[in-house]
Amino acid sequence: MDTLIAVVTGASSGIGYETALALRARGVTVYAAARRPMPDLEERGIRTVTLDVTDEESMRAGVAAVVQREGRIDILVNNAGYGSYGAIEEVPMAEARRQFEVNVFGAMRMTQLVLPQMTGPHRGRIVNVSSMGAHFAMALGGWYHATKYALTALSDALRQEVYPFGVDVVLVEPALIHTEWPKVAAEHLTRAAGLGKYAAISRSFAAGLEFVGQGFGADPAILGRVVALASTTPHPRTRYRKGMGAWSMPVLLSLAPDRVVDAGIRFFLAHLDTILNLVKATTPTDD
Repeated sequence: MDTLIAVVTGASSGIGYETALALRARGVTVYAAARRPMPDLEERGIRTVTLDVTDEESMRAGVAAVVQREGRIDILVNNAGYGSYGAIEEVPMAEARRQFEVNVFGAMRMTQLVLPQMTGPHRGRIVNVSSMGAHFAMALGGWYHATKYALTALSDALRQEVYPFGVDVVLVEPALIHTEWPKVAAEHLTRAAGLGKYAAISRSFAAGLEFVGQGFGADPAILGRVVALASTTPHPRTRYRKGMGAWSMPVLLSLAPDRVVDAGIRFFLAHLDTILNLVKATTPTDD
């Protein structure tokens, strides 16, 4: 059987990094794609490609480099993405558009470029890393949630379109993962908060994100193994969810009336400082 050829975007850290390692451990020839160098992955036998999912020429050149060397691509993992939080009224449209460029249009353009290269005996697999946040939305996360809703809808449509050609499309929807994501999201939120009417709630939520980023969430290596499984198993599920609340929270929120959900989120955000203090007080330390 031919060795599978995989491209993983956003592979310089977090889930993408761990996915590259997990796929390599399964015997897959992996091309880790990111904007910055990845010498540590190269040392582990993983090939790297400089690729920016917001730049057309960069994407074309990256895909062409892999095809020139391997002749095809069997697996595409669209993992590149980030979270940008802030009130919908205040987030600059340039930032809103950039988030869609990275989280949605970049993934779909990579898909368009790679699908014609899926000519191997196993045809192909597109794995889109989304979020449990694709199934609900909360204040200050409107633009981020919108990108995940969009990625889910496009993945569902794409799965139906390419099935006759032997290509599977899989969504991976993690809950909170211990990566750089909360820190990046907190930085964006802090910049967007300003001194306006959303400033207090934005600062409180940013503090919550920073606290979460200090060590909460599942190990990204666990998600990397899930993505590798979804990429290589002969008969994949359409969705893989992993992490605390990844299954239960979307279900519970879908069953509750909208006004009840709204009230619960408002209460949570209004009392976030108190909740954080309670968590900090009851969290064991290393001392």
